[in-house]
Parts: sequence; structure tokens; C-alpha cells
Amino acid sequence: MLVKWIRCTVVDRRGFERGQRKWAGLLGEPGFRGQSGGWSRGQDGVAHVFAFWESRAFYDSFMARSHDRLAAAQSGTYKDIQVKLFDYRFDVKTGFEPKFTDADVVRVAHCKVHEDRVEHFALMQEKVWNPAMAGSPGMLRGVFGEAPGNEFLVLSMWRSAAEHGKYRADRVERLSLRAQTEVDVAALAGDVVELEPSWTV
Repeated sequence: MLVKWIRCTVVDRRGFERGQRKWAGLLGEPGFRGQSGGWSRGQDGVAHVFAFWESRAFYDSFMARSHDRLAAAQSGTYKDIQVKLFDYRFDVKTGFEPKFTDADVVRVAHCKVHEDRVEHFALMQEKVWNPAMAGSPGMLRGVFGEAPGNEFLVLSMWRSAAEHGKYRADRVERLSLRAQTEVDVAALAGDVVELEPSWTV
């Protein structure tokens, strides 16, 4: 599975949201698995969109055919767009499905990892972070993806911002020490995204 993450700064909120609804046109695209997104809780005017495709081949075919027509509706409504593609490595919790209807927020963590620490980082994600997140009340499902250049994406879906906040307050510092995160990670950027139901395809 291919995970696409888009982050942009929106300059025309109403126009952007109107254009976002046009992505319903993705339904029926071969290999398309699901898409949603919403607004950053911490940064004003920042939107995130997450899309899931069965494979790179299906995604490339869509980009060559239909993408520009769908994207035209949002032209001029945003700036500073960043698009990243990640290959699925494993689930956070079990049975990941790209569905969003039961989640209120998505936590996204984008990590650039030191080259000699990549295997350790992935192992710690599996052995330390995943069990802690999977055992947290309100954590629904998630995915761990990898991109060339030792970049990783951890997406976790939560039933509510309050439940995610409780997990953060209780455990993150301790888990970080146990996983030696500071040793592994060269750069870390994260955000909490409030999902907009009308953006879900």
C-alpha cells in the first residue's frame, strides 16, 4: 500500500473546502483505497490530507490521467504545498483500514532518521511505540510507512483529541527514553489534525 501525505497553508479557506469536496471523484479510480484530512489543531490555516493507494502503479496511473482535472478546483486556494509518498511497512495496532468515520483526530509524525539507526528505529516502533499506542484508550488504528532517504511516517487515528492528549501526557516522555528516540531521529515534525468529515472519500 502507498500512503500519500499532503500538507499546505490555505489562503482561501472556503474555496479550498469547496475544492476538497470535489475529490469525491476519486471513487471508482482503480487501486484507490481512501482519503481524508482536516485542519491542524496547532497551526492556523494548515491543512493535511492523507490518501491511500493499493500500489505505486495504480497511483502513477491516476496521476497521469485524472489528477490535474480534480486538483484544478483548488487552484489558487493554498501555498507552500508539500507532498510525500510512503510505502506501507506495518500496522500500528492491527488490521489497518483507511477508513476515517469513527475518528476525530489523526496524529501525524514525520521522522528523518540517522542512516545507521534505521533498523533500530523501525524495531522500536514495533516493540515499544506500537504496543503503547495499541493499548491506549481511544486509539483506533494506524500505519507506519517509509520513504527513500530514511524518512518515516507514523499515522495514528484517535476517537478524540482528549484521548490522544491523555496518552501524550502520560507516556510519551518515558517511551521516548526507552526507545532511544533522540539517538535515532535527526528531525521530527508532527501535528494533530482535526478531521473534516466532508473531506472523507
